[in-house]
Amino acid sequence: MSESSEQWTEGVHHVGLTVPDLEAALRFFTEGLGMKQVGEVLSYPAAFVSDGHVMVTLWRAKDPENATPFDRQQGIGLHHLSLQVAEATRLDALHERLAAWEDVEIEFAPEPLGGGPTRHMMCAIPGGIRVEFIAPASS
Repeated sequence: MSESSEQWTEGVHHVGLTVPDLEAALRFFTEGLGMKQVGEVLSYPAAFVSDGHVMVTLWRAKDPENATPFDRQQGIGLHHLSLQVAEATRLDALHERLAAWEDVEIEFAPEPLGGGPTRHMMCAIPGGIRVEFIAPASS
């Protein structure tokens, strides 16, 4: 394959997540994070949510009771989804909100990322998928 300096992509269009409980995941993204539901396919079943920058597609696993749980160290594919938060104070407020959310497990509270001024936190949402929230350092 030859090298090329031509850019072929323009950022993330959407991220698709398979979840065991579509309603719980949809509630997390809409009520917990304030995203808007922008579509659904009842026969699939799937729901689509967006924060105006990225769309997240949520698909219910075909057989949730027998689905393989997420394992970030053994599974190939998604390690985590990372979403940007406007500023550190919003990250702190989001941490408080999610710490009280049913079925959300906080992996670590807001902390400096790599020792720098950017801060981040990590949690597992309903269904066990890891989601990171990052507040970039102010410019």
